[in-house]
Amino acid sequence: MDNRRVTAVVGVLSLAVFMSSLDLFIVNLAFPYISRQYPGTSLSSLSWVLNAYTIVFAAVLVPAGRWADRIGRRRLFVAGLAGFTVGSVLCGLAPGVGALIAARVVQAAGAGAMVPASLSLLLAAVPAAARPKALGTWSALGALGAALGPVIGGALVQVDWRWVFWINVPVGLAAVVLAIRVVPESRDPAVSGRPDVVGAGLLAAAVGLVALALVKAPGWGWGSVGFIGLLAASVLCGALMVLRSRRHHAPVIELGLLRSRTFSGAFAASILYYAGFGAFVLSAVEFLTGVWHYSAVEAGLAIAPGPLMVLPFARVVAPRLTAVLGSPGRVAVIGCLVNALAQALWLSQIQASPAYVSHLLPAQLLGGAGVGLTIPSLLGAGSVGLAPGRFGTGSGILNMGRQIGTVLGVAGLVAILSRVSAADPVAAYRNGLVLVIAFFAAAGVVSALLLGGRAGVAPSDRGAEGAVAAPAGAVEAAPAGAGSGGSAAN
Repeated sequence: MDNRRVTAVVGVLSLAVFMSSLDLFIVNLAFPYISRQYPGTSLSSLSWVLNAYTIVFAAVLVPAGRWADRIGRRRLFVAGLAGFTVGSVLCGLAPGVGALIAARVVQAAGAGAMVPASLSLLLAAVPAAARPKALGTWSALGALGAALGPVIGGALVQVDWRWVFWINVPVGLAAVVLAIRVVPESRDPAVSGRPDVVGAGLLAAAVGLVALALVKAPGWGWGSVGFIGLLAASVLCGALMVLRSRRHHAPVIELGLLRSRTFSGAFAASILYYAGFGAFVLSAVEFLTGVWHYSAVEAGLAIAPGPLMVLPFARVVAPRLTAVLGSPGRVAVIGCLVNALAQALWLSQIQASPAYVSHLLPAQLLGGAGVGLTIPSLLGAGSVGLAPGRFGTGSGILNMGRQIGTVLGVAGLVAILSRVSAADPVAAYRNGLVLVIAFFAAAGVVSALLLGGRAGVAPSDRGAEGAVAAPAGAVEAAPAGAGSGGSAAN
């Protein structure tokens, strides 16, 4: 494949993941406008417009990755794009919050189908030598979409909050046409059997019950029967899902992959990191609009400098650091610590009186750099040792960790912000920042313990499903493939 074709493929696939990530957080700035149209709607209720999307997204990712490997990755990618676009139309037409949440489920199912298919298509279509930049672009644009959600949302809600969904329609239709014309089809002929749909439902229930417990805890009480009951039900659903994964021929979580230290480390670190990331983005939007009383546009513009730091650090700095340090996991450690430091800086400066340039802007710039370092590095570290036949499944599990973390982080923050006091509104946000810092620091610790070795996978890290580790080059490592001539990742 020539360079122009590679660029076109990466562009189309990156556009799709940008859209799905954008929609994960674009609704944040629509919350005040939705609650205004439907009076009496609380933040905890509105949080399900975000959480319903994220939970279904997480549950669909791995079965969709398996279907992509089985029936054709481009076919499922296009179907996911179409479903996402239809869901966007339904969101824009929703007559109430309940209907909006239901439409978000449709939208999330489409996103959950196209994201793992897009990454597996990228890994299968792009030559090994070009994968570092391709993977960096794909993951950076995903992070950029999530971070730019409030920025773009802030502009669109000035017209009508429904435009945060309708904007997806022309982009989605264009992406469908481009995918059919530009992206080559690929599949794994060795994959057979249907994915575990029941297991996916159990996963969604486990994550959703934890989120519900966290959101309801402030009102019910942290020691209440309802709170403990929801946690117990979540644990039960999770245990049943693991049992099914041990026995099912096409499980939601392929336990053999988790035997790889690097893969399981990237999965765990992604959950923790995205819990901090999701809580941070929602906290920033709520603080700027609720405490500093910024308009939606002003809040979006105030958040914008952070996202602008993501792409250069993901595309330029992270690969060079990986070359120097010999491992994307080590870069992930640095990125997590940079993010924790950025939030600690903001914690030390936060105040009720607006002081953007001197207080918030430095933390935004530093945090954007941390995002650019961490996200492609976690993805690159987790991709080490994935055989071509597990591109869809492995990428689905890694992305599932991102969504699970986002749900938990948002739910935890909503529980904290339910205690905002009119007399001292900043106090609750300080507690929220402590939560964010703890998540980022924990992700850094996990990355240091499990991903801090030099690139490459030891024989003991080989997955049970035949994921064979290729020796890392001097610079970077990524999924090894038969006949690929090596491996590359960010």
